[in-house]
Amino acid sequence: MAAKATLAVGVDIGGTGIKSGLVDLTKGELVSDRVRVSTPEGARPDDVLAAVHEVVKTLGVVDSSVPLGVAFPAIVKDGRTLSAANVSHEWIGFAAETFFEKGLGRRIHFANDADVAGVAEVRYGAAKGAKGLTILTTLGTGIGSAMIYNGLLVPNSELGHLQRADHGGDAESYASVSAKERADLSWEDWAERLQWYYDYLEFLFSPDLFVVGGGVSKNPERFLPLLTLKTPIVPAKHRNNAGIIGAAALAAD
Repeated sequence: MAAKATLAVGVDIGGTGIKSGLVDLTKGELVSDRVRVSTPEGARPDDVLAAVHEVVKTLGVVDSSVPLGVAFPAIVKDGRTLSAANVSHEWIGFAAETFFEKGLGRRIHFANDADVAGVAEVRYGAAKGAKGLTILTTLGTGIGSAMIYNGLLVPNSELGHLQRADHGGDAESYASVSAKERADLSWEDWAERLQWYYDYLEFLFSPDLFVVGGGVSKNPERFLPLLTLKTPIVPAKHRNNAGIIGAAALAAD
């Protein structure tokens, strides 16, 4: 039996940026610079593939025996993307894993971006050793989610799309970071929207822990203390690198 990989590459495709890095799987941390390019306008498949080529080439890991994982902002089932959050609708029903494998000329592991961030936090971060139900939310262009029960991932939860009854729209259109920016909200006003969202999650799922990821998790002191919840809520340890780390870890599996 081949030895388990100790290094892997993670690529995290988001609505605004595509990031990549080489990950030490023993420590769960990047051992390279993080390479980032902007997500191509429209985020169509061929353009996204070209951008992924660019970040992987810039990273300089050419050995195809090093596992490569790709995280993507969509429901992912049997290698197909069944939704399109902040990317082209061409991805809906698209054989994305096969598309990337052919385009990159190698095998990959392909999964939902928030799910892999949840895996990173369970294995190496803020949810390591947590019992019961952990819900990770990534606050950014949209709201991604990962549900982990006693260390096991329940994939494709998509809790950012909970509907706001009698108000129109969904949670991410109301409480994401991009919603904060569109409405030019103060941290206090945005926290009121987050309070609604996390109250709703508490009511529906009775979780044991919330972990908050995404780029905004680098400023947890600006909004987490403003929330009043029964459930402990903590920032993600790996912040905006969680998608890279989780994608790499799952690829090595």
